[in-house]
Amino acid sequence: MSNGKLTITFARRGYSPSGGAEAYLKRLAQGVVDLGHEARLVATDDWPTNEWSFGSITRVKANSAIGFADELKTTRPQLSCDVLMSLERVWCCNVYRAGDGVHQAWLNRRRRFEMPLQRFVRSLNRNHRDILQLEESLFARGGAGRVIANSEMVKDEIVDLYRYPADKIDLVRNGVPLDRFRSDPALREKSRVDLKLKPDEVALLFAGSGWERKGLRFAIEAFELCRDRKLRLLVAGRGDARGYKPKRFFTEEPIRFLGEVADLRPIYAAADIFILPSVYDPFSNACLEALASGLPVITTRDNGFSEIIENDVHGSIVDRSSDSAALRDAIQFWSDEWRRASARSITTERASQFDIAINVAATLKILFQSAASSSLSRGSIRKN
Repeated sequence: MSNGKLTITFARRGYSPSGGAEAYLKRLAQGVVDLGHEARLVATDDWPTNEWSFGSITRVKANSAIGFADELKTTRPQLSCDVLMSLERVWCCNVYRAGDGVHQAWLNRRRRFEMPLQRFVRSLNRNHRDILQLEESLFARGGAGRVIANSEMVKDEIVDLYRYPADKIDLVRNGVPLDRFRSDPALREKSRVDLKLKPDEVALLFAGSGWERKGLRFAIEAFELCRDRKLRLLVAGRGDARGYKPKRFFTEEPIRFLGEVADLRPIYAAADIFILPSVYDPFSNACLEALASGLPVITTRDNGFSEIIENDVHGSIVDRSSDSAALRDAIQFWSDEWRRASARSITTERASQFDIAINVAATLKILFQSAASSSLSRGSIRKN
């Protein structure tokens, strides 16, 4: 650390064009670089070079969770940085951002919807065992010098499941560039034409990959219960649509699978309501983007995002993702055009408290503290 400027190495395994973690990391890196700090990345080969214009990239050959963690541990002495911040479960780092949540907590929730045989088969899955091993290293064995959680839910899970010290966990909510998601009538009109939405149709949007965890089947069940001929469900994200076809409808193409969408702004603009009935979500970035776009958000208490909104004010919060009747009622509640219009200014005002600049400032403060602590530790080691 020189002249008050940090050299930060970020670690992230894998890449998805529509991934919330990737979008957040790029926004964070941009904010860090804009303030004069140096941002580097350790990533696998599938992270495109043109998607990281903020500094150097150190490529890691291993794609598995354990392989990535092993290589990062081996190469760490050569990284020459003030602080290593991982957005990936690894063996150890200065600061770990638990943006993916707590894997053990996700598995615990998943069991509610699984048959005994499914649980047994899943228990044999090596990938789950590897992730849990890394999680234990970070939390139970103190591999993470500090932890950043994006919701109280995740913070409580880390403390309850792994006994990690609560005073070493910082709560930093997600942030988005608000200017990019402001309401744009011209974009809305164009996007609805492109999506072949009629003026009187109400577009319900689900966006996210990992459809089992995000609760797509529950969104579809609730959508079907509405039996509203003017309602359309747009699904954006990576997944196999074959298992999610509607059972019965009077209209053609009531559900439209848009595939993986790198830029969701036109889709938010075209939509009227956002729905994400998560089985488990640390803090959905897509929900925050939708809120910033002026959309009411329907989600569950198992989504850390629910902590920042008020029920029936900024959207609706359902206790359980599998409660299709409650999800249906929420969809019908927000299908009222006057109610949506009345709430738009309230939703955007709430989102304004989560600009990416606020997140960058809070994160940098933690990184500075970590770098100073590491520097003192190294000095103490040299003296001894």
